[in-house]
Amino acid sequence: MNEGRKPMAIDMKAIHDSQRTLVMGVLNITEDSFSDGGLWLAPEAAKAHGEAMMKAGADIIDIGAESTRPGAKRVSEADEKARVLGAVDALIPEGAVLSIDTTRASVALAALEHGAQIINDVSGGQLDRELPHVVADHSDCLYIVQHWRGWLAGAAGNVPDADTSRYEHGVVNDVYDELMRQVDAVLEAGVQAEQVIIDPGLGFSKPGVEHNLPILAALDRFNATGYPVLIGASRKRFVGSLLAGAGVTEPDMASKDNATAAISALCAEHGVWAVRVHDVAKSRDAVAVGNAWREYANA
Repeated sequence: MNEGRKPMAIDMKAIHDSQRTLVMGVLNITEDSFSDGGLWLAPEAAKAHGEAMMKAGADIIDIGAESTRPGAKRVSEADEKARVLGAVDALIPEGAVLSIDTTRASVALAALEHGAQIINDVSGGQLDRELPHVVADHSDCLYIVQHWRGWLAGAAGNVPDADTSRYEHGVVNDVYDELMRQVDAVLEAGVQAEQVIIDPGLGFSKPGVEHNLPILAALDRFNATGYPVLIGASRKRFVGSLLAGAGVTEPDMASKDNATAAISALCAEHGVWAVRVHDVAKSRDAVAVGNAWREYANA
């Protein structure tokens, strides 16, 4: 931490109520991430990458110290906490708005006490039932409630999440209904509605294009809940499948980032709250176009 510097005051209500789509940059502090595992594991590397994403235009940095890919082994609570707090303490003095990607109440509590402002819970309050209570006790923080049926349990068969991706009433209807039940549960735990952001969880229990594109096409339905909507399509398996289906031979990370930027522009045009991405610069420009498009369409 930079001694003598106080964290900047952040208006979290303004962030929650943002009328422009924000860009959330991904900072993976784990050796097991599917796209950049190990690159930012060292504290100085994590700090440098977080600062680089802020300079590139990230409005929020999302810090995750445990991989959520199907079949990933859990990081110990102590390791996760140490990694997260190291990054928080390094970036808060730089004026960063920090989201903590965790399913553990203890990690969320420690991060909030060190100055983090957002908890991003991919289990939507279901893996650690104490986590919503931690958020409820910190009314100035925001809480991202995501849909996912897997909860780090792995998957049966050769396709990730194949055992949790059967949607009896259609993927949009089931994801919507299940996500709204998750929101009801965290509200019952004491979380305030004005703290909640929802995320339909692209790629989580949704391995294929046929699971994810219907959700993107139904963004207006999720927006109509009145809760801000976060979309995380970046480098997901379905993005590569989408490109392959369009004739792109062996899509690499660069082509996935290009496709992600296109999705980011469309999300901004449809008024989502934020897009969670790895390549901040590409999506920053794409979101700027989408925000302007929406502004003129609504004029």
